This record gives sequence, structure tokens and C-alpha cells, in this order.
Amino acid sequence: MIVNNKARQWKPNATVAAIIERDGRFLMIEEETPDGLRLNQPAGHLERGETLLQAVARETREESGWLFTPRGLTGIYLADAQDGDITYMRFAFHGDAAPPGSPPRLDEGIVAVHWLAYEDIAAQTARLRSPVVLQCLADYRNGIAYPLQLISDLR
Repeated sequence: MIVNNKARQWKPNATVAAIIERDGRFLMIEEETPDGLRLNQPAGHLERGETLLQAVARETREESGWLFTPRGLTGIYLADAQDGDITYMRFAFHGDAAPPGSPPRLDEGIVAVHWLAYEDIAAQTARLRSPVVLQCLADYRNGIAYPLQLISDLR
């Protein structure tokens, strides 16, 4: 019996996240999820035809209104969803952001945009969208930074 290997091929969901620090505080969004209100970095899925850098800038703008300029890659993280059916591959970028020029129109489900100290975020681990949120921040604080030249888009 021949089995179609393509039908069984595993593929993670590619996501991006922005780590933005100003005056010792991090830009975080508060969003409605099936599990209640959660805190996250501005983050979301890579869309067809986008580069990773375009995706993280778009997601940051859509979820916070801030205009993000990536300066480096903090890390690449694999994490399973709580139900275990989905694996996410998160590309976390750090960089700078400019405030919105006018009141932003945020994605549906975004309740608020906050600037929070690391200690305040760490004190709310039960409210984080996933453990990856705090890991990304910890890695950034520990100076992990890869150049954007690490990423090549050959399409």
C-alpha cells in the first residue's frame, strides 16, 4: 500500500512578533481570545506574499497603531498550542517604533495598548497569550540579537 507523504507532512504556522522597548517599558497589546483577555507583543501570522519584515511591521501597525522598524531578530521559537494540534514558529524581532499620526483603527479583538515594565509583564504570566511572550522578552533583555541579514527572501 502506497501512502501519500504530502498528506502527512507537518507544517508549522509562521508568526511574527515585535519587541519594542521605550524608557524601560515594552509595548504590549491586550486582546480578546477564546481563553479571555490576554497580553501579547504585537504579533500575528505571516501572509502569503509577505516578507517576515513586512509582516511584523503590518501586524504592529494593525494591533497597536505604532509604526515598527525592525532592527534585529531576537529569536525563532517553536511552541505548540495548548490543544497540541498546532505548532507555531514565531520570528521575534526587536526594533524601534514611531507613534501613530492619528488615532489608530486597531484589529478586531484588540482591547488596549499598554507600555509595561518587564516586571509587570512577568507578574502576569497567567494572562500571557503563551509562555513564548515572556521568553522573547527575556532573550531580548539578555542581549540576544541577530542581524536582519540573517534572513533571505528568495522568492
